[in-house]
Amino acid sequence: MNILKTYKIYIGGAFPRTESGRYYPITDSKGNTLANVCLSSRKDVRNAVVAARKAFGGWSEKTAFNRGQILYRIAEMLDGRKAQFIDELVLQGISKSKAEKEVQQSVDRLVYYAGWADKYQQIASSVNPVSSSHFNFSALEPMGVIGVIAPQENSLLGLISSVIPAICGGNTVVVAASENHPLCAVTFAEVLHSSDVPGGVVNILTGKIAELAPALAGHMDINALVSSGLGELQRTLALSCVENLKRNFSYSNSDQQGLNFITDLQEVKTTWHPIESIGGATSSY
Repeated sequence: MNILKTYKIYIGGAFPRTESGRYYPITDSKGNTLANVCLSSRKDVRNAVVAARKAFGGWSEKTAFNRGQILYRIAEMLDGRKAQFIDELVLQGISKSKAEKEVQQSVDRLVYYAGWADKYQQIASSVNPVSSSHFNFSALEPMGVIGVIAPQENSLLGLISSVIPAICGGNTVVVAASENHPLCAVTFAEVLHSSDVPGGVVNILTGKIAELAPALAGHMDINALVSSGLGELQRTLALSCVENLKRNFSYSNSDQQGLNFITDLQEVKTTWHPIESIGGATSSY
């Protein structure tokens, strides 16, 4: 008997079943059923946002160096499970050589952002010239809870390229995984669970994008929405984001990396520090 695996969702560091009790089958290119996957509901989105908001304080207050260590640990754990990810990518319809390349790129991308974790602040922050007797500093702070609609075309590299820059900068995320290729997303949740990532920092939901995306865009406690390649659906989401002035980032290419993917999800905080003149010298207090 061929017993199909049922993939659960990932919320708050645990693997619950969807509260709706629904699921949908995933098939390969020949129409053979590979597994059953949870069909998440709007209630699952709300539960995930609560978990992400609860985790935000502790995650954003960690040192940048510590966040970099944790991202590097994720890369180590993913590298140790290469064979499983390659098998899942092949089952979802790509060649073995392309699967091997995607998994290796995913590991490299994790290491790339692990290296940026304690450096982006120095690059993107500034000391600003002002005409008064003050020091003026601009520094970056994480936005909060980020909604991520993972790219639909590549289930692993696109997911990592969307999620890791957000958590690198101290944000927490709620992710809607690829609808037709969700296997790697849930397996990646297992990697996160066995790494040092605190529960709630990354929450991964599977299901219909047409159902999950509007719920993420309209949620009043999500600070920004990240997506790519959604076509006409993007216009609808943009209107939903207006309700609470949610930042909306729609990237044309999901297979990319760069400092801007971290800084896009940061708020700029500017502080003024007075300078007192004493006997021709200056001092700050």
